[in-house]
Amino acid sequence: MKPKIIFATGNAGKLREIKEILSDTGMEILSMKEAGIHADIVEDGTTFEENAYIKAETIARALAADGAEYGGAVVLADDSGLEIDYLHKEPGVYSARYMGADTPYDVKCRNLIERLEGVPDEKRTARFVCAIAAVMPDGETFATHGTIEGKIDHEEKGDNGFGYDPIFYVPEYGCTMAQLTEEQKNRISHRGRALEAMKEELKKRMSEYYEDTDRQ
Repeated sequence: MKPKIIFATGNAGKLREIKEILSDTGMEILSMKEAGIHADIVEDGTTFEENAYIKAETIARALAADGAEYGGAVVLADDSGLEIDYLHKEPGVYSARYMGADTPYDVKCRNLIERLEGVPDEKRTARFVCAIAAVMPDGETFATHGTIEGKIDHEEKGDNGFGYDPIFYVPEYGCTMAQLTEEQKNRISHRGRALEAMKEELKKRMSEYYEDTDRQ
């Protein structure tokens, strides 16, 4: 039976990226919904890493309470967001909840563009930040990180991304994140970089975990 990863997300676009990047780990990747896990998660951390740990540890506790169906599963959770320097790094850890959790992202994007009206390009610097927390089957925890630097564009462009991708301009490609192909985005994005680091850690730690289990 394949070892499993339960990823604490309900975001379909994010899960698609995760499954693509982690596809060569040899592990089955399930969302919370696919694993039948329901848990109230209060993201009250002050950093991306704190919130990622809150989510991962909450799901790990829910798994333990539900019994052995997913015993031995790795729990992963990410927290990511957009930091805009001119706006004192807003929306930051509140990126998903900015203007309300149910507010469509096109509305959020237009609002940020309006708040930067008249601001010159050199002052529109921004970055996407991602922290991914892991809870291993033996309870060990660790985190990986990724960032990508860019600028906030003057209008929304592109249909290939989600969230704030249509307004995040990537200078090295001369377009927004939402104008990149999925392969390009996975290679350079904040989440892609954090997931690549996580993939290497998982390969090493899962190998060690199963070696220890076999010796018991």
